[in-house]
Amino acid sequence: MQADTMQADAASAPFPAHRAVPTEAEIEAKARARLKARRALVISLRIAILVAVLGIWEIGALTGFIDPFFFASPSGIAEQIWVWMTEGTSQGPLWVQILVTLEETILGFFIGAVGGIVCGIVLGRNKLLADVFSIYIKIANSIPRVVLGSIFIIALGLGMASKVALAVVMVFFVVFANAFQGVREADRAMIANAQILGASPFQITTSVIIPSAMSWILASLHVSFGFALVGAVVGEFLGAKQGVGLLIATAQGAFNANGVFAAMIILAVVALVMEFLITLVENRLVKWRPVPYSEQN
Repeated sequence: MQADTMQADAASAPFPAHRAVPTEAEIEAKARARLKARRALVISLRIAILVAVLGIWEIGALTGFIDPFFFASPSGIAEQIWVWMTEGTSQGPLWVQILVTLEETILGFFIGAVGGIVCGIVLGRNKLLADVFSIYIKIANSIPRVVLGSIFIIALGLGMASKVALAVVMVFFVVFANAFQGVREADRAMIANAQILGASPFQITTSVIIPSAMSWILASLHVSFGFALVGAVVGEFLGAKQGVGLLIATAQGAFNANGVFAAMIILAVVALVMEFLITLVENRLVKWRPVPYSEQN
């Protein structure tokens, strides 16, 4: 009896108001608004952290809590960069030093990346070659890079060649390891299906293996450009006629902490700009890749 009464009350209740289902355009607009708000929040937090660190650093230098002779100060670093931009450096105009280092870095990055990708794919596809050359690759990779830099300077001189060679070595092993692992991690089922359909080994490599390893390779390129920059700067630090690394060595010899930090900031800006360009190229090459979860929330 009670159940019948509840059913009657439910039947006599007013019908709930109809809710409008959002359209696809509205959902997309809301998602874009959330993404835009998140990007603004990230940029604001980055700027806030930078301002806080620089402010604490400057206050510490002014109050004597931080010794500016050893650790410099933001105002001193900014002044040093301004002097280099307006009056030039002891080696010549600042933009010339940046271009020299950037040219060495790009050449080393390109040669090392291409060599690492090719060798990684070839050895990844041929187990015999991988077993034969693996010991030599491990030995070469274990040699300290500073030692190699000294050898390159002795063999190739103080010019650009020695810096490019060191940058190539820094990049090669990073890209090679990722390309090799990416080839080994390729989907065996897809390879088998391609073989059943009559694909040649070359077609399997270009149509299945390389696209499968592309994420590994592109991930290594982000890291390896920084290694290329390190290789070029270390080579210039060991011996050079021009370059940002020579600026660091000169500032160190003069106990100019502001000059050392100023050169480091210039290198950081160059690295960030090139990272942005690599990201643009990556986004064009892998349009099929789904949007990362971090960008969806």
